Amino acid sequence: MQFSRPLLLTLSLIACAATALPAMARDSKLNLPIAAAMQGKDKAEATQGTVKFFFGDQPYPQVLEKMGSDASNRKTNAFGKSDATACNWVFLGALISLEKRAQQLGANAVINIVSNYENNVMSSPTDYECHAGAIMAGVALKGDFVKIADH
Repeated sequence: MQFSRPLLLTLSLIACAATALPAMARDSKLNLPIAAAMQGKDKAEATQGTVKFFFGDQPYPQVLEKMGSDASNRKTNAFGKSDATACNWVFLGALISLEKRAQQLGANAVINIVSNYENNVMSSPTDYECHAGAIMAGVALKGDFVKIADH
């Protein structure tokens, strides 16, 4: 079977492009400040404020009742955004998810929140982990749902 020259050229270009795609993928691991995301202009519109969040080993009031644990794994479009902007946005999305689950359970706080990207735990009271690429950014969080005193 004989192929025409334009067809061979097209097939060659497709093969080159297909092998180059993995090399072009970017997955930057970033540790960003929780405070910056929580103080951003999007924070006021994001969470309802009915649930308190405590990160890493951050101290929290007395736990009156434990209600379980859960995780939130969120992704967002990062195209045309800075890594920090995309990461802060998706971080807030993960918090919204935790807040909604807390409300379903009747919890007023989420404690021991850690980053859990691809099941690799990173615990910090000040930073969260985000993975950013050219097209997507992702944040995974997990925490414990509780009722705390003095809410």
